[in-house]
Amino acid sequence: MKQLPFQLRTIVLVAAGLGMAAHALADDFLDAAKKRVAESTAPADKWDGPTTGPKAAAGKTIVFVAADLKNGGILGTSKGVEEASKAIGWNVRVIDGQGSVSGRTAALNQALALNPSGIVIGGFDTAEQKVALGNATKSGVPLVGWHAGEKSGPTAGLFANVTTALDEVADVAASWAVADSGGKAGVVIFTDSQYSVAVYKARAMEAVIKKCGGCTVLSFEDSPISESSTRMPQLTTSLLQRFGDKWTHSLAINDLYFDFMGPTLQAGGKKGDASPKAVSAGDGSEAAYQRIRTKRYQAGTVPEPLNMQGWQLVDELNRAMAKAPWSGYSPKVHLVTAENVGSDGGPKNVFDPDNGYRTQYKAIWGK
Repeated sequence: MKQLPFQLRTIVLVAAGLGMAAHALADDFLDAAKKRVAESTAPADKWDGPTTGPKAAAGKTIVFVAADLKNGGILGTSKGVEEASKAIGWNVRVIDGQGSVSGRTAALNQALALNPSGIVIGGFDTAEQKVALGNATKSGVPLVGWHAGEKSGPTAGLFANVTTALDEVADVAASWAVADSGGKAGVVIFTDSQYSVAVYKARAMEAVIKKCGGCTVLSFEDSPISESSTRMPQLTTSLLQRFGDKWTHSLAINDLYFDFMGPTLQAGGKKGDASPKAVSAGDGSEAAYQRIRTKRYQAGTVPEPLNMQGWQLVDELNRAMAKAPWSGYSPKVHLVTAENVGSDGGPKNVFDPDNGYRTQYKAIWGK
C-alpha cells in the first residue's frame, strides 16, 4: 500500500488528536454534570446557617408584599414568614400584588400606609418599584426581599435579599439534563422576561447546555408565567410540531410552566416518564412534587426551602432592626427527583430541610 505524504499524515494525526481531545473534554463535562447532580441530591439534614444574632425585637408588625400569590414559591415563602413571625412574637400582614406591575405598586403603597416595622418584598425586582421603595427607604422602614434580585445579601434598597445562588440553581437543573441525556440533550428553555431574575436563571441554564458539545438548545421561549394556563397547551403543541423527538428535555425557571403541559404531551403520544423530560429551576410546588413522585411529565425540580427562607427573612428583619449586619446565609442548592422525593419534607410535597432550622432560629432570638 502506498504511504501517505508526510504533510497529509501529519494533518490526519493532528485531526485524530483533536478528536480525541474533544471526546475527552466531552467526557469530563459529562462526568462533572453527574457529580453535580449527585451532590445536589444528597440529604439536606445538617444546619449550615447562622448560630448567633440579636435577640428578638418586641411587639413588631411587618408586611409581606407578594408579587403574585398564585405563584407557589411566593405563597410558600409567605407561609414561612407567618410561621416565623408567630415564633418571634410579631404580627404580620400579607398583601397580594396579583401578578401585575400596577398591582404590586398598589400593594407596596398600601403596605407603607400601614406604617410597619419592616417590609418583605416577595418575588419581584426592586428596579420595578423604584419610587415606592424609595419612599420606604426615606421613611426608614427596613426592607428585605425574597427573589428580589439576582444575588443574595445586601442589594439596592434592601437590607438583604434571600435566595439560593441563582447560578448554582441553573447549573444543577441544566446539569441534570446533560447527565440524564448522556451529553446529548435537545433542550427547550422557558422563562418570563417580566422578571430579571427569571431571565438570569434561564440564560445561565442556556450557557450550561451550550457548553455541552453534544447538546442543543432548540428554543428559548419567553412566555408570561401568569398566563401559563392559557399559553402552555398551544405552545407545547407548536414545539412538538417543530422539534418532534429532537425535543428530549425541558428546562424552566418555575414549575408552573409544567402544570399545563402534561395533557398536551399525552395527546401527542408522549409517556409521562419519557422525553421530553422536564426539570424546573424553582420553586418546588406541591403539584411538581406530585408529578415527580408519580413520574408524570416532570422528572425534577430545584426547589427553594421556602418555609426556611421565610424564617430567614424574619431573622434578617430582626437583624436590620437591631442595626446588626445581615446573616450572610445562602442555602445550598438541592435537586428533588423520584429517587429522593421521600425525604426533606417530600412526604408533604415541599422541600423542608430536616436540619432543625426552627430550633436554631428560636435559639438565636431567645425564644
